[in-house]
Amino acid sequence: MIPRLSLTAPLLFLMTPPAVAEQTNAPEAPKTAVTLKTVAKGLENPWALEFLPDGRMLVTEKAGRLRVVAKDGTLGDPISGVPEVVSENQAGLLDVALAPDYLDSGRIYFSYSEPREGGANATSLARARLVLDGDNGKLEDLSVIFRQEPAFKSFHHFGSRIAFADDGTLFLTTGERNIARQESQNPANTVGKVIHITGDGAAAADNPKIDGWDPKVWSIGHRNVQGAAIDPATGKLWTLEHGPQGGDELNQPEAGKNYGWPIIIYGKEYSGSPVGEGITSKPGLEQPVYYWNPSIATSSLTFYTGDLFPGWKGSILVGALKYMHVQRLVMKDGKVIAQEILADDIGERVRDVKQGPDGAIYLVTDDANGRIVRMAPQ
Repeated sequence: MIPRLSLTAPLLFLMTPPAVAEQTNAPEAPKTAVTLKTVAKGLENPWALEFLPDGRMLVTEKAGRLRVVAKDGTLGDPISGVPEVVSENQAGLLDVALAPDYLDSGRIYFSYSEPREGGANATSLARARLVLDGDNGKLEDLSVIFRQEPAFKSFHHFGSRIAFADDGTLFLTTGERNIARQESQNPANTVGKVIHITGDGAAAADNPKIDGWDPKVWSIGHRNVQGAAIDPATGKLWTLEHGPQGGDELNQPEAGKNYGWPIIIYGKEYSGSPVGEGITSKPGLEQPVYYWNPSIATSSLTFYTGDLFPGWKGSILVGALKYMHVQRLVMKDGKVIAQEILADDIGERVRDVKQGPDGAIYLVTDDANGRIVRMAPQ
């Protein structure tokens, strides 16, 4: 269950009604009996998992290591050729994804916190050819195809999820670096945005054509989007965004739209003071499809399409860092109609959630001795 609010909880969480119905506090769905089994351990703060075609796993560690994890959980040596990564606080080697033509090209994409001039850093996206020798390997033909600009001296809010669309273009999420929140409202840069580019790094053809907008920007007004996935039923992008103290959001970002940060938010500063004017809606700014108060610290999302949990088809699975669990959001007509808490005994922050080729759900735990945990029916 979602933790109940105590009588001492900030009044914020009791006094900010949703702007539209079914936007928060969805009713509980019937409980699913699941089992959790550790399939790999000994990973240092792993951030993302991607399944290779043969069922092995490609995993990033925030410190800057990329590894292949065998089906039996054996960790391969760090793959060589990973570029220099800033690894401090939230900075590091972050998401990884296979190119749609991976079987032919061997190409992968990964996001990371890149060191920049003058001690600054920012989110970058690279692609390379993955050459494997057993569970070990190297990166070849590496090129950086996107660099967030401007860069800042900050170790927070890098965003960094990668989601490939059906047409082969990709979405990359970026954060507003915590110290540059007003830049989320500046469409001329790539801070606090959803980026939409081709596999070569060019602006996607269907991006908004709006004067003053960077041609690679899809949507603006984002704080720190760390979850992104394409709905296989519709082909549309969905994202998860961290709020401050309250106001984590589930969005379905559309081209050319403004998602409000830091003008509107269902949350407050960590100090308890209002964000800006302390408002939750304003004409011209988009409302989240769903939000959480208090914050659960959303990390990643995936749409369930497998047969192992037939009643879950079409559900969104959400990782929660703060409460160390997974939430299943039951969807209908683009709205959340129920929710279920899963894996609440995992005991570690859930950083990534992926459906495996066997239909089970694989969870990556963000810990100094991080694990990959398989969630299956009991």
